[in-house]
Amino acid sequence: MDYKRYTTLKVEKKDRIATVTLNRPQALNAIDATMHHELEDIWVDLMADDEVYVALLTGAGRCFSAGGDLKGMVETLETGKQYTDLHGARRLIMNVLSMEKPVIAALNGDAIGLAANIALFSDIIICADDAKLGDPHVRIGMVAGDSGAIVWPLLAGMSKAKELLLTGDLIDAKKAESLGIVNHIVPRDQVMPMAMGFAKRLAFGPTRAIRWTKICINKRLRDEVNLVLDASLGIEFTATFGKEDHREGTKAFVEKREPKWPGIWP
Repeated sequence: MDYKRYTTLKVEKKDRIATVTLNRPQALNAIDATMHHELEDIWVDLMADDEVYVALLTGAGRCFSAGGDLKGMVETLETGKQYTDLHGARRLIMNVLSMEKPVIAALNGDAIGLAANIALFSDIIICADDAKLGDPHVRIGMVAGDSGAIVWPLLAGMSKAKELLLTGDLIDAKKAESLGIVNHIVPRDQVMPMAMGFAKRLAFGPTRAIRWTKICINKRLRDEVNLVLDASLGIEFTATFGKEDHREGTKAFVEKREPKWPGIWP
């Protein structure tokens, strides 16, 4: 499998493990339109690659990912250029879900928004002890539609997930571990070694049993995705994307000021 076509993802294969690095460090690995499309495709390619038994997902530089590229989103709103679409947003999550091979997430720094949600779909999460996590969609006036409403309640419980998703608050690594959102927290320089240790253990273990066990466990997750994803994405794109709150929220973030919410319902 040739991964040279990827421009925002760096893919390195060794010892049955594909290390996939979100590679826009100058932008804190924010997910722009190009990275979004590549994140849709990478899981299909990894599944089809017979040389890959385990995927390890991490970020370049000091951050796993700051989430969606809000500067690009503002440009989308002002010019009408396409940032992503309902089909692409759905395809990304469904392709992550269809990844039957084990995925280890090495959170070398903050994991925000869509990036955090992708990480939470992985199987084992190793997190830097100084990282923050969260899904702050509401803080830019958007519905938490790209799977946040699915995966956070499953991991953190309904009550805590409601608090986090309705406020958009971030949590530190210690809190994430206590809620069962991440598996292990370690100093930043130990994240990749520990993640690679798990990856090698799974890549050279009883791979047939490991993969089928993941498939069985993920049947429950698949049911939740089938129940919620289409509705949440549809509401995100029709009820909030491009509306007054969303325009104000994204502009305020880029301009580094507090938003002045119009407070319009519906």
